[in-house]
Amino acid sequence: MPRLAVITGASSGIGRECALLLSRQGFHTLLSSMRRDKLEETRCEIAEMGGEASIFPSDISSRSSTLALADYASSIGDICAVLNIAGMSPHMGSAEAIIRANAIGTVNMHDAFYPLIREGGTFVDTGSMSAYLAPSIIMPRRAYKEAFTDSDLLLRKLLGRTGLFPSKARSGVAYSISKDFVIWYSKRDASRFGKRGARVVSITPGNFDTPMGEMERAEAGRYEKYAAIKRSGRVEEIALLYSMVIDERLGYLTGSDIIIDGGVVASGTGALSR
Repeated sequence: MPRLAVITGASSGIGRECALLLSRQGFHTLLSSMRRDKLEETRCEIAEMGGEASIFPSDISSRSSTLALADYASSIGDICAVLNIAGMSPHMGSAEAIIRANAIGTVNMHDAFYPLIREGGTFVDTGSMSAYLAPSIIMPRRAYKEAFTDSDLLLRKLLGRTGLFPSKARSGVAYSISKDFVIWYSKRDASRFGKRGARVVSITPGNFDTPMGEMERAEAGRYEKYAAIKRSGRVEEIALLYSMVIDERLGYLTGSDIIIDGGVVASGTGALSR
């Protein structure tokens, strides 16, 4: 069976760039998002390069949709890597939609692919520097443990925290909380994946030149003055990082979050207690 890399959020931006890069490295890529038309465009581009790709539209906030994606993945290749890049920014939906996509979607992806990922494989989650820059006091971290037993209860508790804020702030708060959860969960679930000989790593981007990054341009610009590298990231830079962390030669790297933000978090701006 071919070496398979599953990529959610593969219709544009970071996910699309990762698909192109991993295809050039010899992976059969399984591309997933909610945009079939965009997935097909990427698949055709990979085919023109001489690579192999399949598409499977899915909504990771839906457990049944995520399980279907995992089942299809297992039928076409040996699952070596899962790049969970799909997500929603504060400009893309309500607080509930954001938490469902980012937090519940991550739980769904872990649970769906845990039984299927090969020994030596790597699961990569996607955080956000917002998790580090937002005040830690807003994070309902005691609720995060519900992810291992009751994701519906987790959703209610995370939404309950966002409900304490004015309505116009809730999407932004939901985003920060959901990405803080992703980083926490990725670290905690590394021990479970370790029992299968697999690794879990999260990557935390700053602002990149992507369609989602463009929507967040005004907010990101406020932090650029604190960065060591005073520009937005190039999408090929972060795609290379994803491709590097799934290399089996990095077999001792797990349970870690890797920040690629031009030095914003390291500058000390925001609330960095963790």
